Amino acid sequence: MTRRRPPARRRTRRPSRRQQQRDAQLVAFAVVAAAVVGLAVMVVNWLLAHWWVLVVFLVLGVLTGAGRLYHRQQQARWEAVRAQGLRYGLAQLDALHHARFEDAVRELMQRDGCPDAQRVGGRGDLGADVKATDPFGRRWVIQCKHRRNGAQGSAVGTPDLQVLNGTARQVHGADIAVIVTNGRVSGPAVTFAKQQRLHVVDRQTLATWAAGSRPLWELLQAIPPPRRPTP
Repeated sequence: MTRRRPPARRRTRRPSRRQQQRDAQLVAFAVVAAAVVGLAVMVVNWLLAHWWVLVVFLVLGVLTGAGRLYHRQQQARWEAVRAQGLRYGLAQLDALHHARFEDAVRELMQRDGCPDAQRVGGRGDLGADVKATDPFGRRWVIQCKHRRNGAQGSAVGTPDLQVLNGTARQVHGADIAVIVTNGRVSGPAVTFAKQQRLHVVDRQTLATWAAGSRPLWELLQAIPPPRRPTP
């Protein structure tokens, strides 16, 4: 008689390590989710039982928002008052760094009603240090030439104006091209400016503009007509 062999036992595959890790992550996620849901339910039930806490937080939020809004409004008012009363003396302007001098010119344009005035001076500025749009819609492009020694420094010459003349209108779209300096302007430069419809703000004109309340377009001659009526 032949003996029958016992049936072979099927080997059960053990889950891989990756599968074990995934299962452990799923279990951990389920535990955390259950804990979060349970905590949320507890918080909601507590708040429903203590509804006045919600009212307190709501009132505090409203007061905080109102306080921030009031602070911003007050700051805007103070900025407007400061801008309207902005004044510079020549001694102040002489003592400035050339970059800060450009900032001062920008601030004066903002004082005169050009809220979009911005300083763009720096490397590759192509002759424009400050740009602004006046209340009449005219586009201003200003080149600033600061002299550390003021009137004793070197004069602004024709080459400086040639740079402005070559880029102000063609590159920057200027209606009014201006060069501003706290120093002197040479005679040939003044003649060249008149020929090319450029405007020169020399030391004397700068002193009047910076120390007073009249906008620059009221101090210069041969200004182009407005593009739009004043607001």
